[in-house]
Amino acid sequence: MSKTQGRGATIAQWWRDNLAARDSGRARALAARLRRADMTEALAQAEVHALARRIGLGRHPADAARLARLVQVLAHLREDAGQSLAARLGGPDPKLSNLRFQRLLRAEGDDLTTALRRALPMVDRRCNVARLGQDMLNWDHPEWGDRVRAEWCFDYFGAPPPQTAAETHSTEVSS
Repeated sequence: MSKTQGRGATIAQWWRDNLAARDSGRARALAARLRRADMTEALAQAEVHALARRIGLGRHPADAARLARLVQVLAHLREDAGQSLAARLGGPDPKLSNLRFQRLLRAEGDDLTTALRRALPMVDRRCNVARLGQDMLNWDHPEWGDRVRAEWCFDYFGAPPPQTAAETHSTEVSS
């Protein structure tokens, strides 16, 4: 398991432990606080710092902002589903127009948080929590951000991602 896949699984587990059980008063209260929170208010929650330790985010200001945006969006989710958010938003009968999807792809920082929070009701607040979490952490990463956005494009249009050179070679050898 790669580091980013491990982070996604850790984020999904944290979401299940802290936000998913909406029949629990504790989970409902935390989700409500995070949905209304600004960055400082989100970072003032002990559960958020537990997540930061588990996924290895430090005290760097960019890490703090990414963490706050992540938990603010996670607080809007109601159900963990198999499909990525991009796949649920797109497909043959898209719930999010192509133009709005392109705007979402270009969004960064608080604009990304706002775009994701607005998109979630369109898919009944359901998507793959692990994938969304790891994608949000990598969205503006200098090495991985473009790859994340490209994967979102393939998911949105329901197309298989292109094969890497190694995958192409192994397919040719086995044929």
